[in-house]
Amino acid sequence: MSMFLKRAIVLSAFVIIADAMSASKALTVRIGVYNFPPIAMVDQNNQATGLLGDLLDEFRSQNEDVSFEILYTSPKRRHLDFRNGLFDVMFFEHPNWGWDSEAVNVSGPILRDDEVYVALNKKERDQSFFDRVSEHRIVAIAGYHYGFAGLETNSEKLRKQFDLELSNSHQRNLHLIRADRPSVAEVAVVSRSFLSTYLSRFPDQREDLLVSDTVDQSYELHAITRKNGPVSPETIESMLQPLINSGRYQELVRKHGLQLPESMPGPP
Repeated sequence: MSMFLKRAIVLSAFVIIADAMSASKALTVRIGVYNFPPIAMVDQNNQATGLLGDLLDEFRSQNEDVSFEILYTSPKRRHLDFRNGLFDVMFFEHPNWGWDSEAVNVSGPILRDDEVYVALNKKERDQSFFDRVSEHRIVAIAGYHYGFAGLETNSEKLRKQFDLELSNSHQRNLHLIRADRPSVAEVAVVSRSFLSTYLSRFPDQREDLLVSDTVDQSYELHAITRKNGPVSPETIESMLQPLINSGRYQELVRKHGLQLPESMPGPP
């Protein structure tokens, strides 16, 4: 039995949401979002896109008394913005990615993904090229947490320890790999979900890229909420549970090339 189903048996959605808001005032949920494609992005209208955008559309249709406000942040700035009270919830995060355990509550896992290494596919290269990945010129995303770096995000420390180029775009990083400029980039670290989405858009590039069989890291993602804030993990789970029960959430996850956590049931 999934964690969500167990909680749903103990507490009805009505009780949970009633505890999070007064009868006279609708609940406003302030959501921090940074570009984490295809999981979450923000468009020019300050609206969430990707899986998060689809999920919020479902929440809005089923929870008329709940409104969602988007606060665009960055991977490097998100913890500071959270401490400054600019948002109360961040979806699809990992509690070990720089969050203060004394300040946050964490939902059960709601998504799974991993990151792989990508290099230019050359005749002389095989999977052994990734055996000592830290010896190559690496291109990655500023503010992201990576396994090869021990989850360190300080740019100065990373550049001292590794031959590293940091950017803000997975797509740019893959373009650097395909440009065959070893002095700039030999290995990109890319989420499997982004790579899948990218290759579905540019299938002709599939043969250009050598993708590692081993992963940099695998992770299950959660909703992070502020302790004593306006919304709790139980509230989030109560809104998500009907979508899980109907199979709608599983459809959205598959649509974006993502994976369900092992504890979550598949489609009915």
